[in-house]
Parts: sequence; structure tokens; C-alpha cells
Amino acid sequence: MLFSLWLSLPWLADLSELTHPTLAITVLTFIAYIPGFMNAFLLASLVLRPSSLRADPPVWPGISILIAAYQEEEMISQTLRSLSELDYQGPLEVIVIDDGSQDNTFAVASSCQSLCEARDDFSLIPLRLAKNSGKAAALNFGLAKAFHDLVITIDADTRLEPGAISALVAHLYAAPPQTAAIAGTVLVDNPKATLVTAAQQWDYFHGIAAVKRMQGMFNSTLVAQGAFSLYRKAALIEAGGWPDTVGEDIVLTWSFLRRGYRVRHAEDAIAWTHAPESFSALARQRKRWARGMIEALNLHKRLLIMPRLGTMFIYWNLLFIAIDLAFTFAFLPGIVLAFLGIFWLAGPITLFVLPLAALWNVIIYRIQTRMMKREGIAMEKSALGFVLFAFFYPVVMQPVSVWGYISEFFGRTKQWG
Repeated sequence: MLFSLWLSLPWLADLSELTHPTLAITVLTFIAYIPGFMNAFLLASLVLRPSSLRADPPVWPGISILIAAYQEEEMISQTLRSLSELDYQGPLEVIVIDDGSQDNTFAVASSCQSLCEARDDFSLIPLRLAKNSGKAAALNFGLAKAFHDLVITIDADTRLEPGAISALVAHLYAAPPQTAAIAGTVLVDNPKATLVTAAQQWDYFHGIAAVKRMQGMFNSTLVAQGAFSLYRKAALIEAGGWPDTVGEDIVLTWSFLRRGYRVRHAEDAIAWTHAPESFSALARQRKRWARGMIEALNLHKRLLIMPRLGTMFIYWNLLFIAIDLAFTFAFLPGIVLAFLGIFWLAGPITLFVLPLAALWNVIIYRIQTRMMKREGIAMEKSALGFVLFAFFYPVVMQPVSVWGYISEFFGRTKQWG
């Protein structure tokens, strides 16, 4: 960090003369210093990471799996089939909540009852809401019907690896007793569909996975994502279930953390999700994620003063707002100017970030690849997708996040589906 500050002094002096010292230090702080510290901390955590803890329970507990579905007639049968093929040794209760779909989602889910014949301890319960009420309402409706003390949520377009639920439960039993949730690992199931999904493959495999690994080491995973996570039912009820927000999973997770619970990550509990195939669909998804972070910060401000190391990650999320704004309105214009030979905001010195970025990518690639090999899971990787992820993805996604922040600030309509 000190080396970076020293290296940037001429840059800071030139920018101060061109604009104003306050503006110069603000821009450099949020496009260089803070992101550099974050990446270095993440890199060090991954290199020095402790071994992941797992412990098989003496008796595998029953699990209630909630699937909130809206207009999912094409994917729901594949999801339910993957659940019937799990190698989990305890009872599984699968509750599909059709959130007022206008297609045949409920009929298709109901027709999958034959899957229950494959095992004695597998039950399928299709439920239907009369009208579309939102994902949170659907999940809470299913929670009220859930029988078991452990609850898993998965998306209706998600399929699980056979050992995924066993891995979640084993991580829970090895975690501190005050652990309320375990976030699974979600990877892209359709990377070959479009260039957009090819880039997302690496976002999930590298970016999201690395951040969750790091946060989980400190018992402070900030998002137990609704696409695939395990929860203690008692903690869910204490938190009031899923809130009626755009980012119901992040707001719920922060509610756990505010109550003193721990949230961890199981890197070897693998689920495959159907990623958005068009840029517009991806932009809407990431806009929702950005709005969800603002909602969580607004509802759980007390987390900012809680004396634990994980509080730093909450501040990181708060700083992401300033980072995305600085990147969108300062660094991107600076790149355009640099191509014109004007090195005010970006220039040759910017290339110093490349060795750190390359090292970061190599390390997380090795960690993830070894984990997949241990689990016997093959994943065909797109080289073009990695190029898009490394060089073009942030250029597009950070302005999209700014769009989400602005939408939340002005109270735009919230919707799911």
C-alpha cells in the first residue's frame, strides 16, 4: 500500500494542478488506493487460507428444500430431477412454490411426482400462490410449510451436483454453533450459450467464488444467496423470514450478522445456475444486486459499528458505491483520454496493476481447479470468456451498478420475474 502511494505521487501532483487537490485525492483513493488494498487483502487471504472444515454428522438430518418458481416451465423439471439424484443420506422434502405463474410451471412440477419413487425418503410438495406476490412472499409461504429444522433454497433453474447437500451439511456441522447459514458455490451451467454467459462463467468461477471464500474464513459471508444456501430454520424464523426487498437474500444475511450469527461458505457444495444470456437480462440482474446492497446498508446500519473483523467487509460494500462512481465518471473517461494521448486519469503507470491482477487470477484459478478435481467435477472453460471477463466485464458492470444505486435512491419500482 505504501509503495502504491509513493508510486502515485507524481500522478497525484499533476492531477491536483489540472483540477483541485481534493478532487485529485478523492479520485485516486477510489480508483487506485482502496481497490489495491482490497485486492492485496483478498490475495493474501487466499494464499494463507486455512483448510476448509467439514464434519459428517452421526445421523444425517432431514432437509426441507424451498424452490420459488415464476414462469419456469422449461427448467423446473431438470431442477427437480437433479434433486432426486442426490446422494444425500437423510430425508429430503422438496417444496415448489409457484408464485402465480401464467405458464405451466405448476403442472410441470406436479407431474414430477414420479421422481419420488426413486427413493423412500424423498417427497415433493407443489404449492401455488393465487397471484404473483414476489420471491420473498413465495419463500415465506414455503417456510411455513417446511417440516425439517434445516432449510435449503435453490432457484428453479438450478441443478445440484450429487454431493452438494452433503457438503453443505458437513460444513455446517464443522462450523461454530452460532452459524445460521452456509452459502453454497454457484457456477454457470450455460457458458456456451452466448458471449455474455461465457464471461459470467469466469465471474462466478473466479470473482464471486474468491470473495465468498475470503469472507467465509472470517465467518462473515455477506450473501447466503437464494440460488443455493442452507439455513437453520430457527434463525430464519427469528429474522422474520425473507424480507420483501429486491435483494432479499443479502438483506436476510445481514439480518443474521446483526443478530450475532455467523455465516460461512462451502466451496465444494456445487450448484449450476442458468445465467442470463443477453446483456439486458444480465444488466437487470446486476442492477437488482446493487439495489439489494443499498437496501441492506439502509436496514442494517448497526453492522457498521459491531466490533468484529467481518465489519470491515460491510465497509467494503459501502465503499463499492464510491468505487463504482469513480470508475464510471473518472476512470472510464480517463481511458478514453489516454487513447488520445492525454494521461490525466490513466496512463502508462496504470499498467502496474497488471502483475497483481495476473497473480490474483492464477492463484484463484489453481485453488478452484484443485477443488473441482477433488470433487471429480469437469468444467469446460471458455478462453474467450476469460478475455471478456478480465478486460471488458468491469467496464460494463460497474456503470450498471451505478444505475442500480440511482434506481434505489430514487425509489424506482421493485419487481421479481
